[in-house]
Amino acid sequence: MATTKIFPIRVTEVSAIAYIADDEKTDNGRLIYTFGCDKNPVQASKDFAQVRSMGTGKNEILSQHFIQSFSPGEITPEQALKIGIELCDQFLKGEYQYYLAIHKDKEHIHLHCIFNNVNMFDGRTFETHADQGDKKHRKWVTLRNLSDEICENHGLSVIKNPEKSKGKSHYEWDMNRQNLSWKARLKFAIDQVVKESEDFEDFLKKCRLHNIEVVYNPEHVIDLKFRLDGQKKFARARTLGWYYESKQIARRIAMYKGVMTYTPNTNIIRTDTEKMQFSSGLERWADIKNMQEASRVINILTKYEIKNNEHLECVALTDYAKMGALSEQLNSLNTQIEDLFVKIKTARKIQKFKPVIDELKTLSGRKKSRFEKEHQAEISAHNQALKQMKEFFPDGHFPTPENMDKKINALIQERSEKNKEYSDLKSIIAELNYARQTLADYLRNERNVQEIKRKKGDLE
Repeated sequence: MATTKIFPIRVTEVSAIAYIADDEKTDNGRLIYTFGCDKNPVQASKDFAQVRSMGTGKNEILSQHFIQSFSPGEITPEQALKIGIELCDQFLKGEYQYYLAIHKDKEHIHLHCIFNNVNMFDGRTFETHADQGDKKHRKWVTLRNLSDEICENHGLSVIKNPEKSKGKSHYEWDMNRQNLSWKARLKFAIDQVVKESEDFEDFLKKCRLHNIEVVYNPEHVIDLKFRLDGQKKFARARTLGWYYESKQIARRIAMYKGVMTYTPNTNIIRTDTEKMQFSSGLERWADIKNMQEASRVINILTKYEIKNNEHLECVALTDYAKMGALSEQLNSLNTQIEDLFVKIKTARKIQKFKPVIDELKTLSGRKKSRFEKEHQAEISAHNQALKQMKEFFPDGHFPTPENMDKKINALIQERSEKNKEYSDLKSIIAELNYARQTLADYLRNERNVQEIKRKKGDLE
């Protein structure tokens, strides 16, 4: 089952290329293929930069990074390289420089491709070419569809009807079949239920249908607890992170439904009150203040090229949905990072007590019995850690802590980039939402004032 994901690189492009070019992962560079750039990561980044310098304008995104993963045992590294080149040829159409690397250091073969964000032929960005039109033609959909088509042509399995999979992304399908820590599994399971729920009450019901035992008591400080089937203890929502607290879960469900739950306070002054109607000076002052606030809104609309109130609503809700998607991606990255930290800690325990185990293997008879008694705690800790690692990696191929550290650093970099995207988008949405609410308050007040004046006219 081939899965794909794509994300932009805004900083440390050299480090990202160097990471995917790692000799240990690529069989000493044998599983690397480049187009329009050098095989050396530093020089490849310089080659990318040279093309960007001739582009049509400045852009924060340096390059794009996509990953294609295959089911364990389904493909050889050589076949993956062939498929990767075919995918790049069809997806990038020979118009972008790219650096392709096959990684075979994990249970499943996967490929990384980093390609320049600027087109070699017209100097325009990848987003300009790929993100125009309706959602059917957006870059991640195109990449996924091409990946599925190529994999099917090569006799590999793909996810059928991904759009009908109740909101599960390709990444989540991939995560679902991996061996995770209990905490990561629980968070992953809760995430799926959130996407399928109509409201918080429905969420509580569906948790039980998905083998998640849930205790909710809104009167308690610790109001929400979860336990997966087979898990010994309940996990408090707070220990899973703020993203899993009751209020945040309700907000996430509303976000999936396209409902903006936050209504900001505006500076519009109501002039339809009795106090205002009997003081022309006060009413005149309020009108001036309201006009100033309306002018501020007009500036916001001009800034984001908003044409009318309907357009504002559409743009605000679209950006709100984007922020929700980014929020999900950030949460997934946090889960992956937390899970890797658990595995690194376990792997380091094995490393720490390995000398004791090695020495034990050299002994026999009374010496062995005495040694086992003296080092009972270390041997027990090693065996427990080894058992845990076998649960994480049933095939017995344990990644080294150093390799997992590299992966964590790459994930942290990706999280940093998405955090910036999220922060920028949050600022935009705050302005747009303020404009929405101010317009609504201003128009409501004007309607009420006109109604009051009409009634006065009728009475006179």
